[in-house]
Formats: sequence, structure tokens, C-alpha cells
Amino acid sequence: MNDLAPLRTPEGRALLDAVRGTAPADELAVATRLRREHPADLVSAALGQARLRQRAAVKFGARDAERMFFTPNGVEQSTRASVAGYRAERMQALGVTSVADLCCGIGGDAIALARAGIRVLAVDRDPAAAEAARANAEALGLGELIEVREADVTEVDARGYDAVFVDPARRGGRGRIFDPEAYSPPLSWAVGAALAAPRAALKIAPGVPHEAIPAEAEAEWISDGGDVKEAVLWFGTEPGTVRATLLPGPRTLLGAGLPDPRVRPVGRYLYEPDGAVIRAHLVADVARELDGGLVDETIAYVTADALHPTPYATAYEITDRLPFGVKKLKALLRERGVGVLTVKKRGSAVEPEELRKKVLPKPQGSEAVTVFLTRVAGAPTMLIGKPATA
Repeated sequence: MNDLAPLRTPEGRALLDAVRGTAPADELAVATRLRREHPADLVSAALGQARLRQRAAVKFGARDAERMFFTPNGVEQSTRASVAGYRAERMQALGVTSVADLCCGIGGDAIALARAGIRVLAVDRDPAAAEAARANAEALGLGELIEVREADVTEVDARGYDAVFVDPARRGGRGRIFDPEAYSPPLSWAVGAALAAPRAALKIAPGVPHEAIPAEAEAEWISDGGDVKEAVLWFGTEPGTVRATLLPGPRTLLGAGLPDPRVRPVGRYLYEPDGAVIRAHLVADVARELDGGLVDETIAYVTADALHPTPYATAYEITDRLPFGVKKLKALLRERGVGVLTVKKRGSAVEPEELRKKVLPKPQGSEAVTVFLTRVAGAPTMLIGKPATA
């Protein structure tokens, strides 16, 4: 699986074409047939690569994924193409023409940078990742802009490049790593490399504590389609700035350094801020835009009396407010003829799926409602509503 060279031969490429789109249920039959004419190991490698390409299509799009080469870790850890493309466009707008991409993995970010016309030195110490990055640069016709080097990034001289991009490994043998100093390489090393460059971007986990962000950095949280994907520390831009960027778009909310929003009674509308807004601690900025307040001082739900369209939060019209209670909710849903129930929670220990099964074991009609399990002024509360329409 980790040796891609055989798959890049004419025989290997022909096998990859032959197994493209193979369904899991058909793999045994396909493998049995192909092993009559090809080495068993090569057939297995081609089928394994086909599975990885199918998984990678979500991040890279089917057209690119079908031409690229992947490792299991590479599919899991690589940046979604839309996010990498946004970051590359921002680099280009900053006047960057060359980037040292340190910890490049299979080359997803290097590809986006090269497509923005930026020359890239892509470095990774993992031989399989470096081989995949090299193969991908060639497969996508970007070999002239991307130089791939297998090396320890801490030993690479990035002088002479307009910017560095560092994406430290945030997974270990036991799963996700939450301590930035346990990244590989540690965040402190990455910050040092960033400060030594004219400009830099460090990709970090979106749950990073705000107190761990260096004073010299700008911090940006990025979501794509409503899902928070990453945080980026930018150097050489606007130190101390905090922003939330929503894709597609992009739409960017810049923090104004506002105090926490006031708590107010639940109004007609409830707004659920985008995850990037919440991670960036910019709920106060959204509340000001909506002329709203919080339902509880510890809960990131904004309430307001009027409907104000905003890209930074999803609006719901609230029809009912009830103290938490399974029987009360079940009766209300039966009375309203509800057939589709969405349960959201913030500040509640109740599991949404378990509650849904208890209160709506079978459809009671055709109505669709959303139930928010939360706290209002400290009390466990159910807010019932539906997506707001202008």
C-alpha cells in the first residue's frame, strides 16, 4: 500500500483504470479475475488505491481524486481542497510567489498553492507521503511548480522563500493530539519557523486554546459548509486580529474585540452561529449585528425579536418554550402532527438521538420541527421552532 512505484508503471496504471469505481461487494470477484493476468500484490495495491480514491473524492473532488495517489493517513489528514484553495488565494493576494510547505503530506496544500501560480518546496519526512506528493504533482501537471523533498522539516532551510506553511501532525498512535506542544513538530518550533519568514501560515486544530495563540499572530477559524475544518495562525499580516471565515464564499467576520453579549429573554427568533464564529469567540459580533443577546451567559445561542439575514448564523423561528420534560415534548409533537424531528443541543447532557426515539417513535403527521435542548437563564429548557423564512 505504501509503495506507489508499481502503481505508476504502465501495468499499474492500467490496473487502476480497470478497478476504478469497484464496489466493496465486488472486490473479491474483481481481484480473482485480475490475478489471472497480473501479480496478486499489484492487484491488491490497485484495489486498495481505488478505495482510497473513492474516500478522497469528498475532499478533492472525483476528477482530481481519480488521478491522484493516496496513503491511508494522507486521506485522513489532508486538507479539503476548498479550504486549501482559499488559503492559497489568500497567500497569492498577499503577494507570495514561493512557499516552503513543511509537513506537506500527500501534497494537497502544495497542489492548491501551485494552482494559484505559487512555486512550492514540499517537504515531509514520511517516505510514503513524499512519494505520494511527488506522484500527485506529476499526475496533475504541476511538477514544474512543486519540488518534493523527503526530509525532516526541522532541518530544512526555508530562507529564500516568500512564506512558509506548516501543517504539523496532530494525530498519534492513540488518536488526536490536543496539546500543541505534542504536535510533530511542536507548535513552538512551528512558530519559530514562522517568525523567521517574511510571511507564514500555521495550520492547527480548531480547538486550540486562545491563550496559546502567539501575540505576533493573526488567528483565523475556517468552516466549510457549516463544518469547522481548521484554525490558521497567520504571521506577517495583522497581529492580534481574529477572524472567522465561512466557505463557500468566502465570507469573513473580523472580530471587533467586543465584550460578552448581554443575556436577554427568548425572543421570536433563535440564531445558531456558525461553528467557526463560535470557535473564534465572535458570537458577540454576531449578536451586535442581529441586535440580539444570549439565552444564557454560557450558551452560544443568540436570540432576537426580528429576523435579520446573516451568513454567520442560521435563524429559527421559535414557537414554543417549555421546561425540559419528555412527556411534555411527546404530547406537543403528537398535537402538532410532527413527522420529522431535528434535535439540537447546547448545554444539555441529553443525547439527541435517544430523545428523538423516545418522543417520536413513529411519525405523527407531516410537520417538521426543530427542538433545541439548552439552558435559558440557567434552567434546562426546550425551545421548539423551525427554520426561519423571510
